[in-house]
Amino acid sequence: MLLRATPRTAPVAALALGIAVVLAVAGCGKKVDRADAPAMDQAESVAMSAPVPAMESKTYFLQEAPVAANTENYEKIAANPIHRVAEQPVSTFSIDVDTGSYANVRRMLAAGELPPKDAVRVEELLNYFDYGYPKPASRDTPFQVTTELAPAPWNAKHVLMQIGIQGYDVDKAELPPANLVLLIDTSGSMDEPDKLPLLKKAFAQLVPQLRAKDRISIVAYAGSAGLVLPPTPGDRGGEILAALDNLAAGGSTNGGEGIQLAYAVARQAFVDGGINRVLLATDGDFNVGTANQEALETLVADQRKSGIALSTLGFGTGNYNDAMAEQLADVGNGNHAYIDSALEARKVLVEELGSTLLTIAGDVKVQVEFNPAVVAEYRLIGYENRMLKREDFNNDKVDAGEIGAGHDVTALYEVTLVGSGGESVDPLRYGKGSEATADAKAPRAAAGDAKSGELALLRLRYKRPGENDSRLIETPLLRKDIAGEPSERLRFAASVAAFGDLLRGGTYVGQDFGWNGVIGLARGARGDDRNGYRGEFLQLAQTASSLQASGPVKGVAVAGE
Repeated sequence: MLLRATPRTAPVAALALGIAVVLAVAGCGKKVDRADAPAMDQAESVAMSAPVPAMESKTYFLQEAPVAANTENYEKIAANPIHRVAEQPVSTFSIDVDTGSYANVRRMLAAGELPPKDAVRVEELLNYFDYGYPKPASRDTPFQVTTELAPAPWNAKHVLMQIGIQGYDVDKAELPPANLVLLIDTSGSMDEPDKLPLLKKAFAQLVPQLRAKDRISIVAYAGSAGLVLPPTPGDRGGEILAALDNLAAGGSTNGGEGIQLAYAVARQAFVDGGINRVLLATDGDFNVGTANQEALETLVADQRKSGIALSTLGFGTGNYNDAMAEQLADVGNGNHAYIDSALEARKVLVEELGSTLLTIAGDVKVQVEFNPAVVAEYRLIGYENRMLKREDFNNDKVDAGEIGAGHDVTALYEVTLVGSGGESVDPLRYGKGSEATADAKAPRAAAGDAKSGELALLRLRYKRPGENDSRLIETPLLRKDIAGEPSERLRFAASVAAFGDLLRGGTYVGQDFGWNGVIGLARGARGDDRNGYRGEFLQLAQTASSLQASGPVKGVAVAGE
């Protein structure tokens, strides 16, 4: 602010400057509620009413206090490219049931900010929503696979292929005994309303879901880690809530020591055949102790092998380390969620308690082999940090994602059929798939022609809990099953995928479809929406459209840059 003093206004300027200095000094100390400020004594009153001497004309610059740097950290993501089937016919990836990216993006949009593009993981946006997939007929196979093919809303020459995996559900009363360790960050940075206070409210919603056969422990970490609550029966809710309520923020963040203590407590109360899981709740980085991410991932992976899973819950703004939280949950056979409100806490810890805690299938991998006689190109939408090598699919030693009870997983491919005129990549002149090698490939081409009705072969591998050998499911996808119009389910999934692409720069959806296309598609596919999640998404799309029209957003830290 600029304040210019003149001989006529000099007394006022001096008084204003004096008050500003007093306020600036006072601002350096503890915050004082104005209602609690002591009244001025008589001497102070006289001093304030005394005439202020005149002063010469000067210009004063009152500077605003510096804004704290945003140190939020996101793993760099390069969007999956378009592949020519003749050159790379097989796509392999691990499933992902995380939803943290969606809630985090929602938090930023609600604050009037566009998210940095690397905060947007499209698969986590897709998997935030329930698409009403059919449930498995029995628990012999822990999930049911559903597929759909229809024209892409943003490009009529392309086809969207939706893969839905729906796990069987378990009533809360039927869940096995749970041994849960709440690992809570109580460092000084957690002393914000959207951090430790919200964390307490979140876990308070979990407590009524616990039963006498469950055991819950609390480990807190700041400068050092400590056991706040030893393993306690779940029906002793008063003790658990009192322990939560007594938590206070202060100190630095020794997350490595906290994780080690949490696992030690989990081993002490280990339940054979039950749920054994550490729930790590934090706002940011581990800045003392075992802070190296590779060392933390090794520790978590070793404990995973012993039957103790790790899930992560992110809180707060400004220093949130999304990259570490998401990767630790991945390595720990757990799931990652971001809690931006008490309503989100209820969704994760109450409505989806079974899927959050109970794993019904492990190391779930997806592999799609496209038929080059039918499909020219394909692109997997999202799952960039879940991609696997082709040979990893049959290797049971390679870790992959887990499905919890009642969880559903969605994946979308955008494919281009041979002869559609929608190809984006020119064929190679030399090498695989070129005319020069056509004769050498004749036997294979003939085999492909024999299956000209098949668009692709979908393969899934998974392990039942406690088993070391995977099981295989194969499902051919037929060209004749391409529908003329996408269903409500696929339309909504497509709107979410386009929403994510536009937030990341609109590389594949394009401005011709744009935000109006996303909003129109989502509005026409709201369906039942009993929880209001789809309606909320529609509002977020409208907000993002307005913000993107206003101009670029400042970025934040990206891991590896």
